Amino acid sequence: MVDQRPDPDDLLEVVKDQTHRSKRGQLKIFFGACAGVGKTFAMLQAARQLQADGVPVGIGIVETHGRKDTQELLEGLPVLPRKTMSGNGRPTTEFDLDGALVSGYKLLVVDELAHTNVAGSRHAKRWQDVDELLDAGIDVYTALNVQHLDSLNDIVGGIIGVRVRETVPDRIFDAATDVVLVDLPPDDLLARMNAGKVYLPVSIERARQNFFRRGNLIALRELALRRVADRVNADVRTYRVSHAIKSVWPTQEMLMVCVSADQSQERLVREGARLAQRLQAKWIVVHVDRPYQGDDTSSRESLLSIAAVAQAAGAEFANVPGQDVAETLLDYARKRNVTKLIVGNPHGWRFIPFRSRLQERIARAGPEMGVILLNLDDVPRAIKRKITDQPDGYARGLVIATLACGVTAALAAWLLRVFDPSNVVMLFLMTVIFVAMRLGRVAGAWAALLSVACFDFFFIEPRLSFAVTDTQYLFTFALMLVVAVVISQLAARMRSEARVARAGERRASALARIARELSSAIKLEQVVAICRDAITPLFGAQVVLLVPNEKERLVATQDAGLIDLSVAQWTFDHAQEAGLGTQTLSAADALYLPLKASMATRGVLAILPSGSPISNDPDDRRLLDACCSTIGLALERIHFVDVAQDTLVRMEGEKLRNTLLSAVSHDLKTPLTAIRGLAETLEHAQGLPDEDRSDLARSIRMQADELKRLVSNLLDLARMQSQGVRLNKEWHPLSEIVGSALAQSTSFLKPRTVRTNLPVDLPLVEVDATLIERVLINLFDNAAKYTPPTTTLMVRGGASGDSIYLVVEDDGPGLPTANPEGLFEPFARGQKESSIAGVGLGLALCRSIISAHGGTIRAQARKPHGAAFEIQLPLGTPPEFESEIANDQATYPDR
Repeated sequence: MVDQRPDPDDLLEVVKDQTHRSKRGQLKIFFGACAGVGKTFAMLQAARQLQADGVPVGIGIVETHGRKDTQELLEGLPVLPRKTMSGNGRPTTEFDLDGALVSGYKLLVVDELAHTNVAGSRHAKRWQDVDELLDAGIDVYTALNVQHLDSLNDIVGGIIGVRVRETVPDRIFDAATDVVLVDLPPDDLLARMNAGKVYLPVSIERARQNFFRRGNLIALRELALRRVADRVNADVRTYRVSHAIKSVWPTQEMLMVCVSADQSQERLVREGARLAQRLQAKWIVVHVDRPYQGDDTSSRESLLSIAAVAQAAGAEFANVPGQDVAETLLDYARKRNVTKLIVGNPHGWRFIPFRSRLQERIARAGPEMGVILLNLDDVPRAIKRKITDQPDGYARGLVIATLACGVTAALAAWLLRVFDPSNVVMLFLMTVIFVAMRLGRVAGAWAALLSVACFDFFFIEPRLSFAVTDTQYLFTFALMLVVAVVISQLAARMRSEARVARAGERRASALARIARELSSAIKLEQVVAICRDAITPLFGAQVVLLVPNEKERLVATQDAGLIDLSVAQWTFDHAQEAGLGTQTLSAADALYLPLKASMATRGVLAILPSGSPISNDPDDRRLLDACCSTIGLALERIHFVDVAQDTLVRMEGEKLRNTLLSAVSHDLKTPLTAIRGLAETLEHAQGLPDEDRSDLARSIRMQADELKRLVSNLLDLARMQSQGVRLNKEWHPLSEIVGSALAQSTSFLKPRTVRTNLPVDLPLVEVDATLIERVLINLFDNAAKYTPPTTTLMVRGGASGDSIYLVVEDDGPGLPTANPEGLFEPFARGQKESSIAGVGLGLALCRSIISAHGGTIRAQARKPHGAAFEIQLPLGTPPEFESEIANDQATYPDR
């Protein structure tokens, strides 16, 4: 029974893609060959139809270009307001992305996907705006011309003679939920342009002479049709994989050239390239790697040569493991939806009993595919002849097999003293298995033949002769030979399969290890270390990583003198491999590979051979390409991490600057205005009583003190954050510090009642008295600002365990926020908008000072109302003043 289940890996990719798409909005692209085919018109008609069906539809941005019929379709559709920005020194309007995200529409129409936004916008390109809309779950209708696709940009530039600067990555086009081709024949399009339905009359003549030439329109139309067909073919392949459809659907021509490891197959590849070019079809070259085909070095070199020819001709080369050639080729062809197989007609006449030719078996098992036979008989014999390399290696294997059979014969002769001749047959079979496992199938076959000959010559009567007296031994010899040959071939196959499995496991584990290490790398130095420690021993060559600087010029991360920067820069600029072993700048001493990522090329990897040349094995090259892709993705992730960190730092700096300017502009201006007004009153007042004059002077002094505290807090906090808190610790009584702080705060605490409760036996505390006074003054000032004049302020302290605490509390209205910890952040205020002076630095300064002393400060609500700020400081070990007094009394008893 044929297994109809889908391939697990392919099905997993389909499921991942569908899961990713289900979380995003749906993108529908109205695609055309050029302007004027009716993309915007068709897009608006579809939007109106959805609106009639009850879907909330909004117009994000649509460019009508003065077309009357397009403007009429906009009537009745809600249009989002555009935002005004300054572009090139003059105001201009752009698509408002933020407004679109909060608009609440299920579908938004966003025209001109390739548009470049004005400098200063969140994204540089409109397709990035659309991508953010899709991430937010909003469906988008948009329009796109074929010349704006990134992969076709160069082709279109060569056709029309103008390079289009605004492009869209192909991944956006390929990831779209639906692509609608809006097509119009060139003659009809020219008629519409002449009628003024494409451009305004002043631009028609210039467009007709440049872009809108009939030949240009035909070529662009073909490109658009082919690009949409390619996308549809990808959808067909996804459907076939998800539904386990094994048969071929010939929706698009796909050729597969089937080759063997022989130099004559190069002509087959070239014929396949010519046929693919004539059919304008994609094509691949496939070789079946049979595990029992041995270690023929000449075959391996021929296969490498074929792979190089195929890749140079633009084909994909695949080395597919399998045992049955026809079955493996058909399975791979169905998986790739191949329509025609190109097979070389084997030269000469070969007869293999009970086995059909390859092309016959393919034709019978795959009737839905066409088979093209190319005759290779006219290939020169010098090319066709297969020369066996490594003759010394084969001779060594045969010599060892001969010696092994001789040793086995000697051992069997000794065992015949105890056993019958038929019992020592297994000893010869063990020798055949050993030789085949260690030396390959040629040596195994020779060992099988030699074992039968030795058994007949030395152990069967008459001995030392190949004649036999009992004809039954002929059957024994034949059976022994068949069994030995079969065992030797099976053993050789197992050896080859084990070798292939070990090589595949080595590559897979190496790639997994490199990917795991690179996934955790967050710095360029880590990527360089991984390249040096993991990739260098893997390929036996020295590796140098080159990354671009701010000016997009490559810089070597190590060993800059070993590489050629000009070759590396060419590789980076063109995103193509160059250097040793390639067709570009092949005189270089190293191989330069571009590190391509999803968005751009992120660097170049230089491979310098160390003694032995760089391997051209297709499997090794695929591993190297996979490593380059993984490194490129790691570098791109690091790049975006750096961009995000820089953006975050700039945002925080901008936020801090704006907060500081906003607060300081208000709180510096207020006392200065008050001081100026009071001074003018004193200046112009005539006959002002002394009491009033004294009140004015006191008000001026209080405002000046407030201004001084504000500036001091700003300067002290900035100094502490940049240089740290410098302490001048000494032992002080806590009551003296509290008393000094209250004395300095008398002016702004009046008329509030202040009470203190400090035990007389409170131990000394080792602090910087000036800074602790500063903390208490800020707490008193904070209480004076946010409590009414009738409030009672309580200062109490005590010792508990290994710490001493001090509490400043009041019976005022309490804390203005549910998160007291937030009050200690710089520029944090309990009331965002208030006439109370201050920028929110006092409590932040308090926490910095207390933390420098190794203590803590916290705020909490006081029941039934009020607020309390508790300071805890380490108690330490105070000096013993009592012992010093006793010593003084002993020295001076008269005192």
